[in-house]
Amino acid sequence: MDEIKVRVGVAEDFNEMMRLAIAATQENAFIAPNLGLLANQVYKSLIQKDGVVGVIGDEVGGKLEGAILLNIGSVWYSTELVLEEKAIYVDPEYRTAKGGRARKLAEFAKEQSDKRKLPLAIGVLSNSRTEAKIRLYERTFGKPAGVYFLYNAKTGIVPETEG
Repeated sequence: MDEIKVRVGVAEDFNEMMRLAIAATQENAFIAPNLGLLANQVYKSLIQKDGVVGVIGDEVGGKLEGAILLNIGSVWYSTELVLEEKAIYVDPEYRTAKGGRARKLAEFAKEQSDKRKLPLAIGVLSNSRTEAKIRLYERTFGKPAGVYFLYNAKTGIVPETEG
């Protein structure tokens, strides 16, 4: 088996990235996603305008096995830039396959943080397989800096997509 490699996504990966992004929202979102906003964020990051995407898939424009969507922007209390993970997702077809795709995508985020000299904000917001995801992140990033709570909401139970 070939080693799993993460490459920087490009505009030609848009359709496959949208497939993964929609699947990710169906699995993990807690409010209805807006397809226009989702497409805008995906495209901007694919062309590296205020973001970057790491993808697993050898052929540009071909099937993607997984991806991580990273945004570059500021947090609400500062003008300093940070690298913020918006989504990390592995297609269910590849989750049990050898190669550690989720780990490779998380490592891509660390590499981008180092390369850009930006702090990375990344976390788990899911009610599905949460403990396993937290263990993966702790092995990759160290101890967490907090936790996240949802009240009157649960991930993966989303009304129909907007727009």
